Amino acid sequence: MLPPRSIEARKKAGRRNPMNSSVYVTRLIPRPAIELLEQSCSVDVNAEDRVLGKSELVEKVRGKDGILCLLTDMVDQEVIEAADSAKVFANFAVGYDNIDVDAATRRGILVTNTPGVLTDTTAELAWALVFAAARRIPEADRFTRAGRFTGWSPTLFLGQDITGKTLGVVGAGRIGTAVAEKSHGFRMRILYHDIERNPDFERRTGGTYATLDTLLEQADIVSMHVPLTEATVHLIGRHELKKMKKTAILVNTSRGPVVNEKELAEALENEEIAGAGLDVYEEEPKISAALMRLDNVVLAPHIGSASVETRTKMAVMAAENLLAALRGETPPNLVNPEALDRRRK
Repeated sequence: MLPPRSIEARKKAGRRNPMNSSVYVTRLIPRPAIELLEQSCSVDVNAEDRVLGKSELVEKVRGKDGILCLLTDMVDQEVIEAADSAKVFANFAVGYDNIDVDAATRRGILVTNTPGVLTDTTAELAWALVFAAARRIPEADRFTRAGRFTGWSPTLFLGQDITGKTLGVVGAGRIGTAVAEKSHGFRMRILYHDIERNPDFERRTGGTYATLDTLLEQADIVSMHVPLTEATVHLIGRHELKKMKKTAILVNTSRGPVVNEKELAEALENEEIAGAGLDVYEEEPKISAALMRLDNVVLAPHIGSASVETRTKMAVMAAENLLAALRGETPPNLVNPEALDRRRK
C-alpha cells in the first residue's frame, strides 16, 4: 500500500493546471471573483453593462476553456456548439433554465450553479414585497412625494395586517423554507405545497402540507418559490387566482413565467385579489403594460439576490466552480454529473 503522502501526490498529478486557460465572463460581476480567475487564467470580461446578443455571445465563447455566464444569457445549443473548447459553463444563478443542459451534457461540458448562498437574501426580498404590497408602501410614497399628504386620516391608505394571518408557500425548497421560517415572528399559520411532502420543511417551519387549491383558498399571502419547468409555466393563472381570497396578496420571486401576467393584471384590476409583489416577469426586461398601470402591484427589477454580500458570494462561487472544472475536478455545484461520463469516454 502506498503511504498517504504518495496517494496525495498521485491525486495532485492527475489534476490539470488551469494556468493559461482562457475564460470569458459575459458581464461585469463583483471584482473579487474576477481577481480569483485572473490568478490562474486569461480572463476576458464583457465590460458593457448589457446582455450580449446571440451573435455576440456565439463569437465570444469560441476558443474559451470556461465561460462564466448569467441567467440573462440564453445558452442554447447554438451557443454550446460554438464553445468548441469549453469544459464548463458556470452559471451565476441558482436556476439554470437559461442553459440547454442536455446539449451541454452531450458534448461533455459541465454546467454549474450557485445554490444556497442567496437563500436568505431572496427570502428577505420576498418579505419586503409582502409588506410593500400589504401596507401599500409604494402608493403611499408616491402620494407623499407628490405633496398630497395634508395630515393624518383614519381612512388613508388602509392596507392588510400580516400578524396572525396564513402564509401559503408554493415550493418548499431552500428559499421557500427560509420565507416560512421568517414568518414565525408574526405568528403566522403556514401552509405549503410542492410535488411531494417535505419533512424537513415541516420540521423547520411547523408548516402543513396542502393541495394547491386548498392553499390558494386559505392563504392570505401566497409566495411562489418553484423552479421554472414545463409543469410550472403559468402555474398561477385565472383559475388559481379566482380561488384566492379577495384580500389575498400574491408574491413571486421565483421565475416570471410561473405566473400568467395577463391574467394576474385582470385579477388585480377587477380587485379579485388585493395586491401582488413581483420581482420577476414573463418576458424580462419587458413588463406587461397592464401591470405597469396598476397601483395594487409592487414591481421590482429582479433584485432578489441584490445585496453586496450575496452577489459577491455568488460571483466567487461561480468562479470557484469554473476553476474546479478547469483543474479536472468535480465542481462543488455541478448540475449535470452525466457530463463527466461523456468526458471520460
